[in-house]
Amino acid sequence: MKNNLFKGIIAYPITPFDKEEKVDISLYKKLLERLLVSGSHAVAPLGSTGVMPYLTDEEKEAVTEATIQQVKGRVPVLVGVSNLTTERTIYHAKFAEKAGADAVMIIPMSYWKLSDDEIVKHFDTVAKQITVPIMAYNNPATGGVDMSPALLKRILEIPNVTMIKESTGDVQRMHYLKRELGDDVAFYNGSNPLALAAFAAGATGWCTAAPNLIPNLNTDLYNAIQNNDLNEAQKVFYKQLNLLKFIVNKGLPRAIKAGLGIQGIDGGFLRSPLKPLTESEVKELGLILEEV
Repeated sequence: MKNNLFKGIIAYPITPFDKEEKVDISLYKKLLERLLVSGSHAVAPLGSTGVMPYLTDEEKEAVTEATIQQVKGRVPVLVGVSNLTTERTIYHAKFAEKAGADAVMIIPMSYWKLSDDEIVKHFDTVAKQITVPIMAYNNPATGGVDMSPALLKRILEIPNVTMIKESTGDVQRMHYLKRELGDDVAFYNGSNPLALAAFAAGATGWCTAAPNLIPNLNTDLYNAIQNNDLNEAQKVFYKQLNLLKFIVNKGLPRAIKAGLGIQGIDGGFLRSPLKPLTESEVKELGLILEEV
């Protein structure tokens, strides 16, 4: 697999806010450092967990720069640069590359339903403006667009689109990608409850917010896969499955912040319209974390 820096556990940091709902960069760096020292193999700021669509251009730039400064080359950095328009996506992709990102991730965000040709053109236009690799991110639940395997194959004809993140929750798509693409293209799992199945299908890595709460279990799963130890992989996966389902069902930013609070770690505040988990939901999360 050519020049692939990303493998294993790719951790998503949250974007914390202060009481006035301003981005708290100082706290962000502290939370990011936790992901680095706990063994994450890469970090990916400005994804769904980082509430990227809720941030201004200036805030996205601040988070990108803070990430590069804090990481200091210790692990690869994958920056989310998605936007509704191609022009703004190019802007953020160029900024991330100049700041020092190792790659960028793009999900085709849609208000109007985009055609396949429009999506291909979007990726191709952005790709021609940067030199770092691009991960094409498919998550219809958040982006509003479902990129079929056939469309992804078209996008992968663009030279520096070298990675796919598949988050539909359909493991059969992952098997299709592996069969059709072989080892030429890396694909990554973005569906937390499918972590074990995705690795079994040949995923190169797992993009997840879970390391904010259970980093050791996440890396233990990857290590078991690398060691071809299916029994250990199943054991470790089932231990964390309830938590993985919970954080997805309740919304990653809300659930991760609540989980950090339960563990005695300051996760900052949320930005409206997001609101904290209810008291009963926090209690439920606490019981799940105790089990873990």
